[in-house]
Amino acid sequence: MDWAETIVAALREAGVRLLTVVPDEMLIPLIARARADEGFTTVIATREEEAFGIASGAFLGGTRAALLMQSSGFGNSVNALASLVTPYQLPIPFFISERGVLGEFNAVQVPMSRVLRPALDALGIPHVTLARADELAFLTGRTLAQCYRTNLPAALILSPQLTGGKTDRIGARPTAGGTR
Repeated sequence: MDWAETIVAALREAGVRLLTVVPDEMLIPLIARARADEGFTTVIATREEEAFGIASGAFLGGTRAALLMQSSGFGNSVNALASLVTPYQLPIPFFISERGVLGEFNAVQVPMSRVLRPALDALGIPHVTLARADELAFLTGRTLAQCYRTNLPAALILSPQLTGGKTDRIGARPTAGGTR
């Protein structure tokens, strides 16, 4: 089983039926696996805070939901996490594809990678970094179980060590705009 299949299986086992997604290239395998599984409904959101609103509404309506986003979008979601998800103890697991580490070619991704974990800690949100395929099923399953048993959100950070990341442009020259 590849990493995306393993995560989809864990989500299915945890009773998640709705995935709210802010599209990202590194998440394509995970989104494709979820869309191919008839047990999931996938909703595309335009912004991370919108995705948290959809997932929160689903939970309050009786449906378990999870969220998929990129680390650069985490900054957009802090208000939704601090004013809705955390204080109202909504068990929303969210998967964050990690950028800004391990050979990142886009310098603007780096600052958010530096503050991601400290910000999660400051919000009191448990988090785990998924970096190794041999630990993936265990860590994902246990984190999802804890999220639902404690009625607390949980962040699962998808390391480039697991996904392959966006490191295919190492050594490439920046474009006229400075980023790619």
